[in-house]
Amino acid sequence: MMDFDDLSLFVRIARLGSISAAARDLDITPATASARLAAFEKRLGARLVHRTTRLATLTEDGRALLPHAEHLLDIAAVAQAALGRGATAPSGVLRIAAPSSFARLHIVPALPEFTARYPEVRLDMRISDSIVDLVEGGFDVAVRYANLDDSSFVARRLAPDRRVLVASPAYLERHGHPRSPDDLDTHACLAVGTLDLWTFKGPDGETIAKRVAPSLRINDGEAVRDAACAGLGIALMATWCAAEELRKGELVPLLGDFPTVSTQTLWVIYPSARELAPKVRVFIDWLVERFGPEPYWDRGLPVT
Repeated sequence: MMDFDDLSLFVRIARLGSISAAARDLDITPATASARLAAFEKRLGARLVHRTTRLATLTEDGRALLPHAEHLLDIAAVAQAALGRGATAPSGVLRIAAPSSFARLHIVPALPEFTARYPEVRLDMRISDSIVDLVEGGFDVAVRYANLDDSSFVARRLAPDRRVLVASPAYLERHGHPRSPDDLDTHACLAVGTLDLWTFKGPDGETIAKRVAPSLRINDGEAVRDAACAGLGIALMATWCAAEELRKGELVPLLGDFPTVSTQTLWVIYPSARELAPKVRVFIDWLVERFGPEPYWDRGLPVT
């Protein structure tokens, strides 16, 4: 049986990197904190913290326990709130997973607004284009493009993930404009990762799937966008990634008679708990408020 006071002490030591600092935070003596930690480790049968005279760092077992300890403390806070007790303001560490380019362009620049609203929430963000395991990684929430296929999670729609075919004016001056998807065979095409099957809607509403042979493939959307701006070829880009370049004329939309088809949507994913911790609920609401239902990056774009 885990004691919530012991979990709270462990989490504070992990955050502050010091048993003495955690003791001050909890208004107990360092000797008491050290003794409680040692007793907690003994009950678990695992060493959680490496101790030195000045610092406390987590062991491998400690790092594995930390996200779950934070999650248990969050559940306790939700239970207290349900009874009208405990802190009313959202607080604690919020662990977020998000795609790299989208996080850099649209989440991180807006975080000052969120932290000003909720100063007691501390953010721990993992940005990666790999799909992380929310439970295994101890994440509270994730932003994803992929549709939800696991009933143990809830998906809330953030915004459409629209795509547009683009090239720079310099490239088009040298190589001309494609007039149909088949014309892409004679052009240099730039692919984001493995996305080389480009789908269009024909003039009669038919679906046209065109597999291109990329002259350049990069596993990062911003890098592909920059390559297109540099005149290296034609790229299929998300509007959230290329909107500013389209507005400035650094990129030009192509194949207007053959609009691209995207089946992807931006979602926020979270575990299907009956009650959400306040810090999770306000972050999800903030994302929805900021990005949906029609995202700001698409406003005024002729291609949408």
